[in-house]
Amino acid sequence: MGAIEIFLVSLMIASCLLSSVSAATRHYKFEVKMQNVTRLCHTKSIVTVNGQFPGPRIVAREGDRLEIEVVNHVHNNISIHWHGIRQVRSGWADGPAYVTQCPIQTGQKYLYNFTIIGQRGTFWWHAHISWLRSTLYGPIIILPKKNTPYPFAKPYKEVPIIFGEWFNADTEAIISQALQTGGGPNVSDAYTINGLPGPLYNCSTKDTFKLKVKPGKTYLLRLINAALNDELFFSIANHTLQIIDADGVYVKPFETNTLIITPGQTHNVLLKTKPHFPNATFYMIARPYVTGPGTFDNSTVAGILEYESKTKLHLKNLPLFKPLLPALNDTNFVTNFTSRLRSLASPQFPANVPQNVDKRLFFTVGLGTSPCDQNKTCQGPNGTKFSASINNVSFILPTTALLQSHFFGQSKGVYKPDFPYSPLNWFNYTGNPPNNTLVHNDTKLMVLPFNTSVELVMQDTSILGLESHPLHLHGFNFFVVGQGFGNFDPNKDPSNFNLVDPIERNTVGVPSGGWVAIRFLADNPGVWFMHCHLEVHTSWGLKMAWLVQNGKLPNQKLPPPPMDLPKC
Repeated sequence: MGAIEIFLVSLMIASCLLSSVSAATRHYKFEVKMQNVTRLCHTKSIVTVNGQFPGPRIVAREGDRLEIEVVNHVHNNISIHWHGIRQVRSGWADGPAYVTQCPIQTGQKYLYNFTIIGQRGTFWWHAHISWLRSTLYGPIIILPKKNTPYPFAKPYKEVPIIFGEWFNADTEAIISQALQTGGGPNVSDAYTINGLPGPLYNCSTKDTFKLKVKPGKTYLLRLINAALNDELFFSIANHTLQIIDADGVYVKPFETNTLIITPGQTHNVLLKTKPHFPNATFYMIARPYVTGPGTFDNSTVAGILEYESKTKLHLKNLPLFKPLLPALNDTNFVTNFTSRLRSLASPQFPANVPQNVDKRLFFTVGLGTSPCDQNKTCQGPNGTKFSASINNVSFILPTTALLQSHFFGQSKGVYKPDFPYSPLNWFNYTGNPPNNTLVHNDTKLMVLPFNTSVELVMQDTSILGLESHPLHLHGFNFFVVGQGFGNFDPNKDPSNFNLVDPIERNTVGVPSGGWVAIRFLADNPGVWFMHCHLEVHTSWGLKMAWLVQNGKLPNQKLPPPPMDLPKC
């Protein structure tokens, strides 16, 4: 072998070694099975992953490949979504049933196979079919690449804190009844922190999450709102939180005593503990922020922050402090908090906001009505069914997967590629609602050429009541360039857009009685879901899908589906 050949072989070996150091393949096995769980002195059998509630934690690094085998041992169809992971050219692994895949049927399995590209932070996984995510959820922690530090001082310890909801009743029965009657579903019996309701509920003192800390340390709390139906205020008594990350994107740090987190969102916060043992314990509590006319779980979940002491102390005898949270409907607080969120926009972590826009879209979001099914009794206005809609289209999930239909050119009869760019009927969106509240039920997709830069304004409507809507976009991050109250003014409002350091997210709340403007680049080919992350609205149709076409280059095209893709 000559010197050149030896050099090339050495280079190949070094390259392989480097890639093995910088990225790895991480394997997980998710056995979906029933498990008896007791909360609030009520035992029921719930759908779990590996018998855990909440489910197991996934940990990887930026650049790693994840292979997660999901085996379905229950009677329900199953699909899993890796919330916030962009799935660059791996839409087959995104998860929403009948959008990017057919669900995994009983006795079947599917290998979710994808790479973490250009992301690090806190994400989460959850079931994406029916109401199964009430128990099927867990954290995803993506660490920076090896030898890449955080843009803040390294914390002493990292702790995932995931908010959820507990229902004494069977959640599948709850949503089934709601869909049949067209009324609002029954609310949860408790909120939870890491699956535990805490001491403010009856028969729940022993089921309390306790965060044990040392004085003079900094803790990174990875907050996830996995609740089905409520935005939540969160605070820790007598402690300040520093916001450093939103939806897996670093932000300009700022301090707050209380934060707001909508369903689907994540926040990383730094908690600096007191320098000395404080001779006290502290509640960490969450309760809902409410804007709509519907019923909600008006209760409070509590965990306890406990300091470790070198001396033996009876913690029961220490005073227990409780934080003050904003009023249930404190929209001013929510607006002020969200306006403080700005991208880091540093050379290492730039805010690549699309400065020029190819396609401007205007979507109205809100509630409407559909006729009651024949021989049924419905609980909506005047005997109708509640139906959520975007641009008056209430999305109907097909019986086969949209992505598969698109990829194989079999879309006829499955979907229509003509989702409206703006409302067909204009009205005073936040004023007196129109007399006709009926929506159009259909499966329509918004088609975008590859690399289209999009500006989307989402406008809340007063039809059947103003309300905040947390919208989640699959396959992309987007920049929140503006928001306001009342009706969006296309002549005046864009002049106030932030195109320098807007917050970058995957889930954003459309303000109650207001609007939000986002921008993103459609550079990820495939079919991508966008929906309200309130489960009640998702079930009622506040959702739509984007079809991003292939680009011209090989690395701009969606690869074929894996051999084990589930069949409908």
